[in-house]
Amino acid sequence: MSQDRPLIYLDNAATSWPKPPAVWEAMERVMRESAANPGRGGHAMAVKASRTLFETRKRLAKLLGIGNPNDIAFTNNTTHALNMAIQGLLNPGDHVIATSIEHNSVRRPLEALKRKLGIEVTYVATDARGTLDLKHVASAMKPNTKLIATTHSSNLLGSITPIESLAEIAAKSGAKLLVDAAQSAGVLPIHIGSMGIDLLAFPGHKGLLGPQGTGGLYIHPDIDLEPLMHGGTGSKSEAPEQPTVRPDRYEAGTPNTVGIAGLAEGVAFIQKETVQAIHAREKHLTTMLMEGLLAQPGITILGPEPGVDRTAIVSFIVEAIDPSEMAFLLDQQFGIAVRAGFHCTPLGHDTAGSGETGAVRASPGYFTTESEIVSMIEAVKQIKRTLNR
Repeated sequence: MSQDRPLIYLDNAATSWPKPPAVWEAMERVMRESAANPGRGGHAMAVKASRTLFETRKRLAKLLGIGNPNDIAFTNNTTHALNMAIQGLLNPGDHVIATSIEHNSVRRPLEALKRKLGIEVTYVATDARGTLDLKHVASAMKPNTKLIATTHSSNLLGSITPIESLAEIAAKSGAKLLVDAAQSAGVLPIHIGSMGIDLLAFPGHKGLLGPQGTGGLYIHPDIDLEPLMHGGTGSKSEAPEQPTVRPDRYEAGTPNTVGIAGLAEGVAFIQKETVQAIHAREKHLTTMLMEGLLAQPGITILGPEPGVDRTAIVSFIVEAIDPSEMAFLLDQQFGIAVRAGFHCTPLGHDTAGSGETGAVRASPGYFTTESEIVSMIEAVKQIKRTLNR
């Protein structure tokens, strides 16, 4: 790849890039002025650091429809948040329902607890395009079903799960609903109260436009999770047990204050632009990319059919071309960043029928331009022409 060729970044499903300038400006400002330990001292810098965390919680609560900002625990990422929820809630004999398009960040903790605690797990299959039949979920419910764990949007297919309907099924039997919002926070409307969500795991570094090493878990006030980590919180230091007050109960150790300051600015940007405008922009770019790829023979796109709402994820397979080779050539010859392989969701690939090959995943973001989409379409066309001679 030429050193002076501008990068076309289409890997926003992994980490969004670029970030709004206010994100890294806030991080630098905090590092220079107030990077002390929040909650661990009464001096001015510590108080200022604590204020950074609380203001970010308030912005997240407003964006996600959360009544009490202290019901948000900061985490390192979505994986951390999902492990907190799954390992903190489940006990021997519990039954969990998940879907066949879950990310390994849901599947692996569940499988670990199957081995460790003997919990039961039922994976309800979606169809090949990621559509979930709610009747199958309802019929999978058992008297000991403790949790329904689901992705809000598949990181492979871009399909969108009907969260409100799942919440109704869970509520009827007293089960809790855990939503993996890795691909939806910041790009799809989320309102905890109206959607009936009990636990919401979200990243800071994807749709919320913050830096890596940030994320969070919303915990319904009626749920008391067993903390994943125990240690210093700056409160109740005289007690040998983890404090019960939120969010301290779930935030042992020094937090990523610098990253959380950046996350606050990412959320502020979203609030200014609006989630609706961001989704509309990404939907336009996604449709444009899908149409350009489907116009070429020998290309199959996974996920919902054109015209069906999805997040900005376009996973595709090119006949007779290995996905890894396609991604490598896009990067090396055209400066286009995509991701190939199995995307940490082998269940999803098996469901979509791509379990043998994997796929190429292109994921536009809010800052992607139409000309970059055109370049991507043309690059795939040129690679196909070259390799299929």
